[in-house]
Amino acid sequence: MPLDFPNIVPENNLRLPDALTIKHGPARLLARFILEGDKAAREVGVRLRIRHDFDELLYVNRQYSTSNTWYPLVDAFNPECVNLTPENAFWISGENDAGEIVTTRITRVYNWIDTNLEEQARAFWYGEDHGQPCIVTAEAAKLISGVVAGGAAFWVRPDFRGKHLSHWIPRIGKALACARWPIEWLFCYISLAQVRKGLAVNYGQKHLSHSVFYPGSSHGEIVLAYTAADEFYDDITDVVASRSTAKSRAGMSSVPNFRVQPVTNTSPEGVRQGSISLS
Repeated sequence: MPLDFPNIVPENNLRLPDALTIKHGPARLLARFILEGDKAAREVGVRLRIRHDFDELLYVNRQYSTSNTWYPLVDAFNPECVNLTPENAFWISGENDAGEIVTTRITRVYNWIDTNLEEQARAFWYGEDHGQPCIVTAEAAKLISGVVAGGAAFWVRPDFRGKHLSHWIPRIGKALACARWPIEWLFCYISLAQVRKGLAVNYGQKHLSHSVFYPGSSHGEIVLAYTAADEFYDDITDVVASRSTAKSRAGMSSVPNFRVQPVTNTSPEGVRQGSISLS
């Protein structure tokens, strides 16, 4: 399904601030948030770049998935299985001082004006819908419609974990998507283990809906995490304000005090298992 909305494609592998072109959304807020996110990453030794050389993402993924520090990319985000282009997707590359990639996240934009995630769940996972096994019980999957941004492949190398990158990288991916396209919904899949750890809040997602199953997959039950665009703008407004307040206090860290807020569950809890990282 082609994307009907033209967008300006940045040159590959630009520094994060240089890759930002704002055509949609609140321009001042998005610009300020991106600049603050870039600074926050540099404060912990990570330089962020925006890329659309998806083969490189696959190469890095394969390096680390063989050492069990990352899951292999699912087919829908594997450039050998699906047509990822600079017009419909991008990925964030975070590098340390030695130029090694230590964090990633991919964003794919979909034109679902006449459909929704419930109908597109196979394509979102497998890349193409050929009637593969798929069970959607998440009621909110019907809501995810229009021009939407799906996130995946968020990963942080073990030696860079605990540096608040999970607060910034997924939000930066969402902000870039909202700046280039008229996004209505932002969503990802999260494992039950990650939900219980509160990572949906870390990623800036506001709602959870149980569940999506891909029988035969090793990932088990997956939770849909989603946020409306207006809710996302409120979220990053709070992030920028919190970081500004922290920096203004003498002797205090500039890491913002991310408020832990309840995430809305739209379906009941049950017996759940499995693990995935598709934020």
